[in-house]
Amino acid sequence: MAALLLCVAVPGVASDEYRPADSGERARRLALDFPHDDAALRRQLDARLAGVTADDVERWAASGALGWTVIDGQRRWFHRAVGNLLLLAPDAAARVRTPSRTDDGPLYALHPMHARWRAMAVEAAGADAERRVIAVDPQVFEVTHTVTVDADAVPSGEALRVWIPFPRAIAGVQDQVDVVATTPAGARLASEVVLQRSAYFETTAVAGRATVVSITYRVRTYTRVAHLDAGVGLALSVAEHSDLAEYLAERPPHVVFHPELRAFSARSIGDATAPVDVARRLFDAVSAKPWAVAREYSTVDNLSLHALRQPHADCGEKAMLLITLLRINGIPARWQSGWQLSPGTFDTMHDWLQAYLPPWGWVPLDPTHGPLASDDPALRHFYFGGLDGFRIAFNDDWGRAFDPAKTHPRSEPVDAQRGEVEWRGGNLYFDVWDYDVQWRRLSAR
Repeated sequence: MAALLLCVAVPGVASDEYRPADSGERARRLALDFPHDDAALRRQLDARLAGVTADDVERWAASGALGWTVIDGQRRWFHRAVGNLLLLAPDAAARVRTPSRTDDGPLYALHPMHARWRAMAVEAAGADAERRVIAVDPQVFEVTHTVTVDADAVPSGEALRVWIPFPRAIAGVQDQVDVVATTPAGARLASEVVLQRSAYFETTAVAGRATVVSITYRVRTYTRVAHLDAGVGLALSVAEHSDLAEYLAERPPHVVFHPELRAFSARSIGDATAPVDVARRLFDAVSAKPWAVAREYSTVDNLSLHALRQPHADCGEKAMLLITLLRINGIPARWQSGWQLSPGTFDTMHDWLQAYLPPWGWVPLDPTHGPLASDDPALRHFYFGGLDGFRIAFNDDWGRAFDPAKTHPRSEPVDAQRGEVEWRGGNLYFDVWDYDVQWRRLSAR
């Protein structure tokens, strides 16, 4: 298929659905994220690491490499504390008793496909490639997303309402979105204009039996390539500034122009003034923050400020931090997220963002992938303006209403990648249901 020159338009934003859980439910969720007491943590550390002392534990805790919080006056440890420790503390990783095989995703490091995609874009658009986002190398994926609600999570005979994330067609990003099968039949697909799109199901709970809901669909995705050059970049026009005002503004609770964020912005930008240079320096600064598993977003008051204050951040925290920093500097920015795949077997939920930089328009930025290890600027900053096509976008904003809307506050009020479940008695949180995403790569079409 010929490459596409991108001019992506996103429909108007749907109504807001950011409703935090009440204080009691929030406290319960926090306790689920921090389940371990000192003895349980020590058992985990001793099972995986050699020679750990009490001083080591306190030092790692003080540095933020070993996650904890205080609940009811007692220190409780994060459910992924040891896994994060091995990512964040080299001296801890060096003590691992039996190294385990990890798959961090082949596209997080420089890969031959990055150079191939860059060459495809230049060939497709020639000199014009320097002023456009080019879509190349279409891939077709078949995905089965399943939600399984525990047996007897609700009384027998009660109706369960289930939302499963579902992609919408976005010009030059993904298209040919086709449903293959659903269980049960009769899924209701939200409108294409819903920015957190889903497939909605209603089914009935049966005593002693888990409730299984699933959808299988196919979607064609594109790799996007852009080489952002400050010498080519333009300032926002008066009309663009007016049209994009929503993406320049604060949006509590997660996008607030806090003094700490303004100060970090100023330090990161230095003497840069051109929009592309400003955006690149902010991208590099956020990318430099180490990645680690984060607690549930429904327990965080302000994701961008939390990401700034913590010694590490996950993909969504990095995306929200960069969105806030860009908006502080007059660069429109918005959220995008979904499921990340790979040329191999790796997959995960993932968040990134888009910034509006004339003359390119909306361009993708992925500060979790960050700069790649290359002396070629176009490859080093592949994810500053470009994005691999091994991902499916579910969300073009955060915290927006589903169609049909939920009655009760969501399990995840920011993102929508796993699904949501409720009944007339309330929301069902992640501790009583599970999700599974299976996929296969088909030939391009």
